[in-house]
Amino acid sequence: MPTVDTIVLGAGAAGQMCASVAGARGRRVLVLDSADRAGKKILISGGGRCNFTNLGVTAANYLSQNPHFAKSALARYQPKDFLALVARHHIPWHEKTVGQLFCVRTAQDILDILEAECVAHGVRVELAARITQVQREESGEFLVTASGKNYRSRALVVATGGLSVPKMGATGFGYELARQFGHNVLEPRPALVPLLFAPVEAKQYCELAGVSTEVIASCGRQSFREKMLITHHGLSGPAILQISSYWQPGEEIVLDLAPEREVFAPLLEANARRDLAAALGALRRVLPSRLAERWLELHPITRFTNPSIEEAERRLHHFAFVPAGTEGFAKAEVTAGGVDTRELSAKTMESQLVSGLYFIGEVVDVTGQLGGYNFQWAWASGVSAGQAV
Repeated sequence: MPTVDTIVLGAGAAGQMCASVAGARGRRVLVLDSADRAGKKILISGGGRCNFTNLGVTAANYLSQNPHFAKSALARYQPKDFLALVARHHIPWHEKTVGQLFCVRTAQDILDILEAECVAHGVRVELAARITQVQREESGEFLVTASGKNYRSRALVVATGGLSVPKMGATGFGYELARQFGHNVLEPRPALVPLLFAPVEAKQYCELAGVSTEVIASCGRQSFREKMLITHHGLSGPAILQISSYWQPGEEIVLDLAPEREVFAPLLEANARRDLAAALGALRRVLPSRLAERWLELHPITRFTNPSIEEAERRLHHFAFVPAGTEGFAKAEVTAGGVDTRELSAKTMESQLVSGLYFIGEVVDVTGQLGGYNFQWAWASGVSAGQAV
């Protein structure tokens, strides 16, 4: 029976980072993954260019029941540290939006870095390894059965990811394993996911699928100013994906369709033309034509008095609706919820219930906003565990 120092379950971003760091410390490391290829989700991330970190990372960019948990790992392994690794491998990158760093070529460059680091530090990776059983023996060692083979290790790192993008092989295995060892799992739910319109709004807006505009999307105290995209089923685009992580079923989403613009102000000027054509002209200056036309059809200005025009302005900045739901894990970029961080060490990611057991990456209840934050959590949590096993 092969015996190693550390077994890592999952060959994604967090798993391979952890494995290479542990290998660099002289640990004998084995990575097991049920997929036939490592890092599948890395390859599809960022439109195939991989938004691998964000220069502005802080703990405030993460959603968790325990909001302070991520601070330690994020402070100990920062974006500049991953950039140093990227530079060492001569990978070209660029800053697409403020702070968001992407590969110039493809996401394969990031996967190549991880795989090269694992090879350089003697990490063994076995793919298409279907894990059927994980046990902890009386000796304190872990016994893992995968594809009919048994493996034993002193430390076990769970880096199996969440439920998002099941076509890439995502499963709830990590959550099942956490529960097996007595851990609480906060209900996993889709995050960074498109929202569905209720039938009324769907009938009103979905034929405008493909239309995009900048908005402020708000839910409770949280808000994001970015692009919104109308889809065949509801809304998507960065602003909607961001706010979806904070939305709960039954809650209201509010959209400001013209941030920091007084759209109808020209109609209030002395001797200004006040009619439908003038209103449409003003609206077309801030919204795509099709959306401007539909908006006035649905929210007509029936009387062109000052109060009516002011009310039309208010409605434009306060479009409230209750989504019918989300497009689910199939379209979600990440999974919110997961292994309760109150039962993990913030410094090492080790279980406080079972010594030698670690949880890292998406399987943990730490969910980043859109823009490279989830990759930085993968790197940081992976390094934390890799330095401890």
